Amino acid sequence: MADEAKAKGNAAFSSGNYTEAIKHFTDAITLSPTNHVLYSNRSAAYASLGKFSDALPDAQKTVEIKPDWPKGYSRLGAAYSGLNNHSEAITAYKKGLELDPNNEALKSGLSDAQSAASRSSRGPSSSPFGDAFSGPEMWAKLTADPGTRLFLQQPDFVKMMQDIQKNPNNLNLYLKDQRVMQALGVLLNIKLRSGGPDDMGGFSGEEEAMEEREVKKPEAKAEAKTKAEPEPMVEEKEEEEKDEKKENKLMAQKEKEAGNSAYKKKEFESAIQHYSKAVELDDEDISFLTNRAAVYLEMGKYDECIKDCDQAVERGRELRSDYKMVARALTRKGTALAKLAKTSKDYEPAIEAFHKALTEHRNPDTLKKLNDAERAKKELEQQEYFDPKVADEEREKGNEYFKEQKYPEAVKHYTEAIRRNPTDPKAYSNRAASYTKLGAMPEALKDAEKCIELDPSFVKGYTRKGAVQFFMKEHDKALETYQAGLKLDPNNQELLDGVRRCVDQINKASRGDLTPEELKERQAKAMQDPEIQNILTDPVMRQVLIDLQESPKAAQDHMKNPMVMNKIQKLVSAGIVQMR
Repeated sequence: MADEAKAKGNAAFSSGNYTEAIKHFTDAITLSPTNHVLYSNRSAAYASLGKFSDALPDAQKTVEIKPDWPKGYSRLGAAYSGLNNHSEAITAYKKGLELDPNNEALKSGLSDAQSAASRSSRGPSSSPFGDAFSGPEMWAKLTADPGTRLFLQQPDFVKMMQDIQKNPNNLNLYLKDQRVMQALGVLLNIKLRSGGPDDMGGFSGEEEAMEEREVKKPEAKAEAKTKAEPEPMVEEKEEEEKDEKKENKLMAQKEKEAGNSAYKKKEFESAIQHYSKAVELDDEDISFLTNRAAVYLEMGKYDECIKDCDQAVERGRELRSDYKMVARALTRKGTALAKLAKTSKDYEPAIEAFHKALTEHRNPDTLKKLNDAERAKKELEQQEYFDPKVADEEREKGNEYFKEQKYPEAVKHYTEAIRRNPTDPKAYSNRAASYTKLGAMPEALKDAEKCIELDPSFVKGYTRKGAVQFFMKEHDKALETYQAGLKLDPNNQELLDGVRRCVDQINKASRGDLTPEELKERQAKAMQDPEIQNILTDPVMRQVLIDLQESPKAAQDHMKNPMVMNKIQKLVSAGIVQMR
């Protein structure tokens, strides 16, 4: 239920509905109050709404529960930054970087916090809009507004906002971009005039450009425009660069489509060429790298695949790409590392990559790959640990302790023998004997059954299992086990003695020689046996039992049926029925 609430919260967060996301994360926390990820997610949702005073306690709780998780310190730093507590923000980001020195989100947060602290120490910004662009609150407001949320997917817009955030005076360089003007209106919570810089006077000096403000004199407006506008040659150059960049992006997408088509046709070399060309044309879309990595993976060029995945993760962090894209790169890296693994230790980097991918985005396919890698690692560990010679030595040590009646020590050495050679039935047989001496009957029964499973012709396994069942007072089952062993070795004295003991106990019940205490104990145990329960609930057997009491002739007819007679004998052995 907690996972379901978390998933709903993630979906609401992704769609920009932060209030609803907070509600779902709160429900999840109620169900799973020790899950650090839930507090982290709710802190992010509060921060996205600009509620940093609420985001801070959740970030602190995240760090408290999981102090070795770098992302918790990223949340903590963001909350402090939003509250303009830059010194605490810097401390939080630095602690996170001590855990993960290459974490780009922490590096970026630290840089922003230090810049904000520096601006704060110098006093108010020379730009009247400086405060609007400071700290993570700027990104939260732009994400929350449906009009500007889409702009954050455009790398050129993000770069412009980063430039303005570093130096608010850079605002004058981007006044002709309508996206920047719309963003400024959102940040200042005002409605700006429509049109280009000429309509707004270039935003020079103290101009606010609000609809409610009185229009300036033409002379002042012209003067402001002259101050704000760049040189015509520079402006034309910037326009040319923008057009060239846009054209390159379109060409890169066409190369990607060509690469996808070649990949589907298994024309891998051609696909590589197309994706490489796309990377050259546009280095702000990491899907070109992840796609090329997929081709290298298919070709068995695992080192090249890993290199592309690392580059995609690094670049994705710089661009603040979608978490799903970063997770995809990490998953492909893990897959390539798993393909290269030859020893159990080789799987550790792959497992680490899958874990990192899941922290970015919990994908079922990634989780399956992680489980497969962990299972393969465990199997290799068992293979690497396999040593029949050492297993025999450990079993002999166990035998010595068994003779000295030091059964816990014997169990320890038999267990090591099994780890060294899990296919040796003798080690299981000997450990079953030790467990029996210690009174650990369920463990002894499990080992005896494993012994028979490994070698059905190993007679000792039947004597071990029969002895355990006898001590558990399951005399009819013990009798069946001893008889199964006698089919392999009819003259085995241990098995013959076991049969005799079982028959004595069964006959004792048949004769009614059990004490009231023994009868009560046996009946209570029998009622927990599924086989006895099935017999008692069988309508035919219920009629047979009634006939045994009320109709001697009918009872004699029933006794001629071997199946009925066998079931009655089980009830007699269990003390449920007593024959007079």
